[in-house]
Amino acid sequence: MVGNTGPCSPGRRTYRRTLEPGAALPDFGLTQAGRRHAVASGVLTALAALLVLFGLLAPDDLSGFSADALVRVPVEGVVVAALALVLPPTARRVVAVAAGLALGLLTLLKALDTGFYATLEKPFDPIYDWSFFHAGVEFLAGQVGDAATVAVLVGAGVLAVAVVVLMVLAMLRLTRIAAGRRTGATRFVAVLGVIWIVCSVFGVELAPGQPVAAQSAAALAYGDLRQVSADLREQRPFGEVAADDAFRTTPGDQLLAGLRGKNVVLTFVESYGRVALDDPDFGPKIGATLDAGTAELRAAGIGAKSAFLSSSTFGGGSWLAHSTVESGMWIDNQQRYNDLLGSDRLTLGGAFQRAGWRTVWDVPAHTKDWPEGQKFYHPDAYYDARNIGYRGPGFAYATMPDQFTMSMLQRNELAKAGRQPVMAEVDLVSSHAPWSPRPWLVDWNQVGDGSAFAPMPAAGEAPESVWQDPAKIRAAYRDATDYSLKTLISFMRHYGGDDLVLVFLGDHQPPVVTPQGAVHDVPITIVAKDPAVLDRISGWGWQDGLHPGAQAPVWKMDSFRDRFLTTFAR
Repeated sequence: MVGNTGPCSPGRRTYRRTLEPGAALPDFGLTQAGRRHAVASGVLTALAALLVLFGLLAPDDLSGFSADALVRVPVEGVVVAALALVLPPTARRVVAVAAGLALGLLTLLKALDTGFYATLEKPFDPIYDWSFFHAGVEFLAGQVGDAATVAVLVGAGVLAVAVVVLMVLAMLRLTRIAAGRRTGATRFVAVLGVIWIVCSVFGVELAPGQPVAAQSAAALAYGDLRQVSADLREQRPFGEVAADDAFRTTPGDQLLAGLRGKNVVLTFVESYGRVALDDPDFGPKIGATLDAGTAELRAAGIGAKSAFLSSSTFGGGSWLAHSTVESGMWIDNQQRYNDLLGSDRLTLGGAFQRAGWRTVWDVPAHTKDWPEGQKFYHPDAYYDARNIGYRGPGFAYATMPDQFTMSMLQRNELAKAGRQPVMAEVDLVSSHAPWSPRPWLVDWNQVGDGSAFAPMPAAGEAPESVWQDPAKIRAAYRDATDYSLKTLISFMRHYGGDDLVLVFLGDHQPPVVTPQGAVHDVPITIVAKDPAVLDRISGWGWQDGLHPGAQAPVWKMDSFRDRFLTTFAR
């Protein structure tokens, strides 16, 4: 019949051929392409499986990373695979996309945790820690320029999107293949499920802390959700905590009587942590500087007592430490900091101001307006990089050398005749990463407008060169911190009369060079020529000199304000 082209139609020939054992398949011209396709498909499947396994099993802290971590059985993968085998195609795809999105986002959170553990000794807080990105961007821009910073940010954004998209595609591919080979996949998933259960029951580990029966992705997601929930609901409103203050309504004539007539300078030395004294790469040089400084000041009739404070932050977030010391509250995240700036909490500077001191804030790292900080601290004078009068060069992150900062304070504030006593908070920056190039001390009479420092940056090593070598990074930190401390010692030697009290301390342990798991301690020292000042703190148990030893007391940083105000109340 015309038009009949069915399989048995008379007009169509059918060929059958029986191959002999061992005979080659006939080549229809597609064999090579088919083989290439099969190989490419297998590679893509293997890469998809590796990506998913990495997302499920990789730790969020580099200290826990090892090959053992990536050869465990993730229960989350077993569950998703089991669902892919029993669900209809549409539902299977929905589950695959949802699981891929969740795993992609979780992988990004792990990457953030890794960075935060390496620098701040803490995981990333999804609610409070976004402010660190702004500080990080400003730091990066200061090192590589705005154009390179934009390129880095764009690249990071593209990479983040790619991670999520590729994770979704990988999950879709793996679930589709599992559904297409249902019998073999079912057996494989069943075997993995049994292995997971047995290893979970008996606590089998490949290495300490690396159980074969892994559930790290689910645990991390659950931990992040709990952290977000805890952040969103404070047990006690911040305003109520801030108002619980023994000095809130203390009259000015009952505050700080023990320091009447003294200029008091509260100085934060950036990244001056306990590691600077304890680490064998740093301690010998910095310890020798402090010991020599103690002897030098003692010969000039100036004494000192030292101890440690446990900082509210680690590796960064200097403003959290500064506000903790000033407010006597534990400010360890951005939300608490923002709440503090919106409160009327009495600060150390506020107490001095109420008691009749002229208050000064000197923050050379600031290059933009800071209205919320000035409103909260309300100093009588505020200096930043724009109005301090510096005409010299910058030093990587540091807008000016510490010596210029201290010299300006002496000339513009402390040396003024006929002015009320000054209380100043000074935030030094020469010991801020990247620590190179750095200045060196000049004669105080030559500091001037900072032009004397002009040749110094070119004489140092560029940050991008230093940061290629861990040994150079550590040496740069040591030398920059040593410079900051020598500046303060020299300042007290030249200007430390009976009317000056210097309190200097670190804000946090330094990033990068501090080992993970280190304490949060920072050294603190009070220096004065008038022996009555140090006699008042004799009951604190602090050690004599600029160099606190291993047995020196350690206080929580938020306890300093109340102890200081109580000791010098009358």
